[in-house]
Amino acid sequence: MDQFVVTIQRQFGSLGRPIAKEMSRLLGIKYYDRDIVDEAAKKLQLPASIVREEEEKAVKKITPNPFVNMMFPLGSGTTETQDKIFEAQKNIIRFLAEKDSCIIVGRCADFILSEMPNIMNIYIYASYEARLSHCIKDMGLEEDEARRMIRSVDQARDQYHLQYAGYKPDDKRFKDIMIDSSLFGIEGTAEFLADAVRKKFGDILFHTLPADSPAAGK
Repeated sequence: MDQFVVTIQRQFGSLGRPIAKEMSRLLGIKYYDRDIVDEAAKKLQLPASIVREEEEKAVKKITPNPFVNMMFPLGSGTTETQDKIFEAQKNIIRFLAEKDSCIIVGRCADFILSEMPNIMNIYIYASYEARLSHCIKDMGLEEDEARRMIRSVDQARDQYHLQYAGYKPDDKRFKDIMIDSSLFGIEGTAEFLADAVRKKFGDILFHTLPADSPAAGK
């Protein structure tokens, strides 16, 4: 197999998404996150807005902010609808993993790709205080809203993962690396994790990178 996949699960406010994006740049491989939901909607031959509309119905009485949809990974429709979306996402994630080396954030990718030989599963967390500070200073949330979002999004992700994978996203039995992002920040954590990926998949990485990739000279 000439490709590998890095899966990243994370706590809300732990900087998981920007860390994954920076890792993607450092390693010269693709990064997938929210766009997987849109692709799932297309596969179901439904407008991508269907998923968003279900999320909006669920958060109608909640003060809008750009992060509120994280509370509803598959929308708030019926269990049958959510199951169909998950199945579509699962097929898309497997397709992406078989196509090229990549980083996939959330979406139970660690579980979906558990039988893949070349995989590294990462969990990113941080102290409550660090996450609260990030939500307020960098994400622009008011303190009360930040506290509510941390609680609600973490709970939603735990329930989602437990429902479809059978375990919570921070279960160390299914993780290769668990790291506190507040130790090194975005760039430092991304560099640390990218180095770990290079050490594990170096032969694959260096044989598949284009010559102008940022990681080609590492």
